[in-house]
Amino acid sequence: MGQKFSDMNFPEELKYTKDHEWIRVEDDIATIGITDFAQQELGDIVYVEVETVDEEIGQGEVFGTVEAVKTVSDLFMPISGTVASFNEALESNPEIVNEDPYGKGWMITVNITDKSELDGLMSAAEYQELVS
Repeated sequence: MGQKFSDMNFPEELKYTKDHEWIRVEDDIATIGITDFAQQELGDIVYVEVETVDEEIGQGEVFGTVEAVKTVSDLFMPISGTVASFNEALESNPEIVNEDPYGKGWMITVNITDKSELDGLMSAAEYQELVS
């Protein structure tokens, strides 16, 4: 029945949302993807769709969708900003999200509009509590 919870990975340096996105911030650029928990819940990911590059998206709004064998799930912005890029490797290899959700399986980069929104996001420990 999949990995035990204790095997899941929640890198300390990232911030998390209740919608199971993670965010890594470097200066005014954020990299965003879905968590290890999310990719396990979804199962085998077959398609990632992001058509919001160059659009400004508010915190909590949908920036794309991820499709797994059994379900389609919206992807929510952890922080307001303009979508700068989409990880095009996912177009031909969406399973990278399952294999490396925090590394090669990142989804978008964003030019952050309001860094104060980061204060409302969860730490690794808080997110781990949410999903355990």
